[in-house]
Parts: sequence; structure tokens; C-alpha cells
Amino acid sequence: MFLFNNNEPILRWKQAALDVQDLCGLLTLDCKVGRKTLFKHHFTRIDQVFLVWGIISACIFLTAQFLPISWTVQAAVWSALTLTGMVAMTRLAWFWVQVERLRWLIYLWSGLMLLGVGATAWGVFHGVGFILMNLCALWLLLCTIGYLVMGVGMESRSFLAAALVHASAAMTLSPGWQFLTTAVVMAGSLFLFACVQWDMRLPVAPDMLSEEEMAFNQAQQALRQL
Repeated sequence: MFLFNNNEPILRWKQAALDVQDLCGLLTLDCKVGRKTLFKHHFTRIDQVFLVWGIISACIFLTAQFLPISWTVQAAVWSALTLTGMVAMTRLAWFWVQVERLRWLIYLWSGLMLLGVGATAWGVFHGVGFILMNLCALWLLLCTIGYLVMGVGMESRSFLAAALVHASAAMTLSPGWQFLTTAVVMAGSLFLFACVQWDMRLPVAPDMLSEEEMAFNQAQQALRQL
């Protein structure tokens, strides 16, 4: 049975004291006009994964909602974008999931995305009406499964809440605006997770860091508890 880390809020502002696996590949955006800072934020590689999937989700479903492009062309582009996202996810997240012993996350989301791409392509290219009428519900339910497994496996209330949001959206889609709704729910959740700190289980003892790196992580964890 899993236990939540109740010492952490479900969502909070990004922490400043980052571990080695979070500092690796850190991206900092600093937007200024003259000497005035308009926006400054850092994104770990896991945050970057969320951003990549958020952009892909928004492009796919907003295109389907507002642009009169044939379904076959869209299906081909969707497949290419999703496969690109899977490659980017694996490259960006692999070091982090190894350190955190969460490699199954890559396999989980890759499997779900391949299932979604396969079902979408089958529905479009073979004219399967049931799939075409329920594309948005299909993708929302796949995300529900992914977030649910993440919530349980990572002991995260944030991802369990995301699963609930996606499941609720799947069951209440409006026929005229289902693609827009799906874009808002999927991309909005991903952008949120990229910009804030979500909760998860306590750190595990990594098996691939040096003694110096482990000591650094312990010092950073102590700073976060102050």
C-alpha cells in the first residue's frame, strides 16, 4: 500500500535547491525589457518534457478544432508529432528516471501514446465511425490512465488530481467544442506541471550517483526542509 508524503503540499512554487538530477540540463528563461525582468523561470528536464507534450497537445487539438484540414493529413501529422514527443521525452527524462528509479514512466507513456496513435490512425484511415466520434474521449482516457498510474506509483496527489480532471473532461465533452476542451485540459495540465512543483514520494537512494553527488543531494534536501 502506498503512502503520500503529506509534508509536501500538492502544488507549490518551484523549489530553489535542486538535486543533481534536476540541475542536469536545467533551462532558464529570463525575459527582459531593458533592465526590467518580465519573466524569469527555470525548467528542469522533466519540466521540459511537460512543455514538449503540452505544445504537441495544443497544436494537435487546436488544429482539429479550428483548421479545415483533412483527417488523413491530420492523422499523419499527429502520428509524426507524437513519435517526436516520445523521442524527446526519452532523451530529456532518461537520466532523471534512472536516478529516481522510475524508468517505468517512459515505458508507460510510450505505450499509451502508441496505443492512441494506433487507434487514431485505424479510425481515420479505415473510417471507423466509433473511433472518429470519440477521439477526444480516447485521448483523455489514455491520459487518465497515465496520470492514475503515476499518482499511485510516485505517491503523488497532484497526478491523481490530474487523472480525475481528465476523466471528468472525457465524460462531459460538448460535441461542438470537444477538441478545444481537450486541448485546454491536456495542454493546460502539462503547462501547469511544468511551471510549479508537484508532490511525489520521498527521495530514494540512487544507485548511479557518486558519493559527492549523493552528498550534494542530501545537502539540497536539507535546505528544502528549512
